[in-house]
Amino acid sequence: MQTHANPSIRNLAIIAHVDHGKTTLVDALLKQSQVFRANQQVGELIMDTNPLERERGITILAKNASITYQGVKINIIDTPGHADFSGEVERIMNMADGCLLLVDAVDGPMPQTTYVLKTALSQGVTPMVVINKIDRPEARVAEVVSLVQDLFLELATKPEQLDFPVLYTSARHGYAAGDPDATPEDMQPLFEAILKYVPPPTGDPDAPLQMLVAALDYDNYLGQVAIGRVFRGTIRLGDQVALLGVDGQISYHKLERVFVFRGLDRVEVEEARAGDIVAVTGVENVSIGVTIAAPEGAEALPTIQIDEPTVKMTFGVNNSPFMGKEGTHSTSRVLHERLINELRTNVSLRVETTDVTDVFLVSGRGELHLSILVETMRREGFEFQVSKPEPVTKVVDGKVHEPYEQLHITTRDEYIGALTEYLSGRLAQLVDMRYDDSGNVNLEYHIPTRGLIGFTAFFLRTTRGNGMQSSVFTGYRPMEGNIKLANTGVLVAWSPGVAVTYGLLNAQARGDTIIEPGTPVYEGMIVGMHRREGDIPINVCKEKKLTNMRSSTADITRRLNATVRMSLDEALDFIAADELVEVTPQSFRMRKKQLSTHARSRQRANTARGQASAV
Repeated sequence: MQTHANPSIRNLAIIAHVDHGKTTLVDALLKQSQVFRANQQVGELIMDTNPLERERGITILAKNASITYQGVKINIIDTPGHADFSGEVERIMNMADGCLLLVDAVDGPMPQTTYVLKTALSQGVTPMVVINKIDRPEARVAEVVSLVQDLFLELATKPEQLDFPVLYTSARHGYAAGDPDATPEDMQPLFEAILKYVPPPTGDPDAPLQMLVAALDYDNYLGQVAIGRVFRGTIRLGDQVALLGVDGQISYHKLERVFVFRGLDRVEVEEARAGDIVAVTGVENVSIGVTIAAPEGAEALPTIQIDEPTVKMTFGVNNSPFMGKEGTHSTSRVLHERLINELRTNVSLRVETTDVTDVFLVSGRGELHLSILVETMRREGFEFQVSKPEPVTKVVDGKVHEPYEQLHITTRDEYIGALTEYLSGRLAQLVDMRYDDSGNVNLEYHIPTRGLIGFTAFFLRTTRGNGMQSSVFTGYRPMEGNIKLANTGVLVAWSPGVAVTYGLLNAQARGDTIIEPGTPVYEGMIVGMHRREGDIPINVCKEKKLTNMRSSTADITRRLNATVRMSLDEALDFIAADELVEVTPQSFRMRKKQLSTHARSRQRANTARGQASAV
C-alpha cells in the first residue's frame, strides 16, 4: 500500500519528569522561532496559562502550540511531568510522531521519566533525547547519558527506538548543541535535529476523513471545541461529518469552524490535510477518544487507552452550620453536574454515586490529581466537603489487591533516620540507596499507595525543604499489613461562636491551635491538634469573667503561641477517616463527620461495647 507523507509538518510531544525544564525549553523554542513580535513582552512559562500551574510550578494540562522552521510547521505538544496527570500524556501521545525526552543533567532519569517514556514508546513514536541544564556546575552529563541508554534498553519496544539522537541544552540560556563541549549559540541545532529525526506524519489526504479527538476545550462564543489529529483525508469548513462514539452510536454534524495552531494562537482555515493537528467546532456531545469521520462508510479509530485510577475520595454537599455563607454553588445537583462535566476533559477521573444522594465517589491518579480538582472547583465558587483520600482496591482471585508505587527520595544524610523510621511504619521496602558527589543520598522504595497518603507534608517538615521526592504507580499487589498511624488527636470545638484569645490560651494548654482569634467556629469543627490519641472537646469561645479583684497586668504576660497554618493539601493529608474538609471559595475548615459532641461520645461507647462483647 502506498504511504502518503506530509513533509511540511512535524508532530512532536515533549515529555519529562517534573522540574527538568520542559516548559522553559518550550519558551526558548517559541521565542527563537519568531512567534512573537520583537517588542512583545511575553515573560516566562508561556505555555503555563492556568493560574494553578504558575503557582505550583508544574504543568497540569497538555497544550498545543506550533512553530515554523525552514518552511516546516512543527506542532509542539507540551505534556505534564507529574505522574498524577499521566492521563494527559496517554491521551495526546497518539497525535505525535516523535517525542523529545528531556532529562536533567544533574538528577538524571527519575521514576516519572520512566513512566512517560514507557507511554511514548508503547505508542511507537520516534524518540529524541535532550540533556538539559548542562550549564550547572554539578552537571554529570556522561553519566546521565549512560543512565538514559540503560533506560531505553529496558523500555524500548522495537530495535529502531534504541538508535536515538542526543542533544545538550541549557533551556534557561536558550542554546542547544550536539556536543556538550561545543560553544553555546542558540536553539538552531535542536530545530535541525527535529526536522532530521522526527518522521513526517503519514495519511492519504484524498481518502475518507478520519480524526481522533484527543482534547476538548470550550469557548463562550463557539461552544464545544474538539482538538485532535487528522489521520486520513482532508477536513473542510462546512463538511457533514459522522461522530462515532465509543459505544458504537453514530450522530451527524456540520463543521462550523476549522482551526490550526500557529504559535500559541488558533487560526481559522478553510481546510486541513492529513497529518495536521486541528480544532473544530459544530460537533455536539463530543468526548475524548471518539472518531470524527466522513459520513459514507465511517470507520472508527482505536480508542485511547487510559490506566485506571488509584486514589479515591468523596465529594459531598456541605452540611455544616456555615453552609451557603461563602459559596455560590452548593447544591447536590450543581455539584454532580460539575463533576460529570469534568469527565469530558479529565480522562483519568471516575465519578460514581453512593448510597447517600448528595455524596459522590471521585477516583483519580493520585492525591495531587484530586487536590487540583478540589482547588479548581473552589475557585469557581463551589462549596462542598471532601473526605480523606484512600487507595482504590480490587479483588483478584479472591484476594484484595492495592496499588503500589515506586518512591524516589533525594535528601541530605542527616534526615535518613527519621524518614526510614516513618516509611517502615508505612510498609515501605527499601530497594536502593546511593550517595552522590554532593553529599546527597538517593533512596528508592516500593510502597503501597495508602502508605504514601500524608507523606508529602511529613517529608517537607522533616527535611525542612532540603530534598525532593516523587513517586510513580507500578502495579497492584495483594494487600498485606497495617499502616502505623501517628499518635495524634485533635482539639474539637464543642460550642459555636467566635474564637477569643482567652479560649485559645486554654486550648494551647492542651495542644497546638490552627485558628486565630476572631475566627467563627461551630460545634464539631477542628480547632487544633495534640500529641495523644483521641479527641479533646474544648470551648475556644469562652471569655474570661471580669471581676474587681483582677490585676491590670495579669493578661499581658500571657501570649498566644504561633498558629499552625496548613495548606489545602496538608489538610487533606491530616484528617482521619471520621473527619472531612469543608471547602469554600474563601476558606477551608476541618471538621468531624458527626458534629455533635454527645453523638460522637455515644458512638465511641457503642464501639467499645461491641469490641468487648466480641472478645
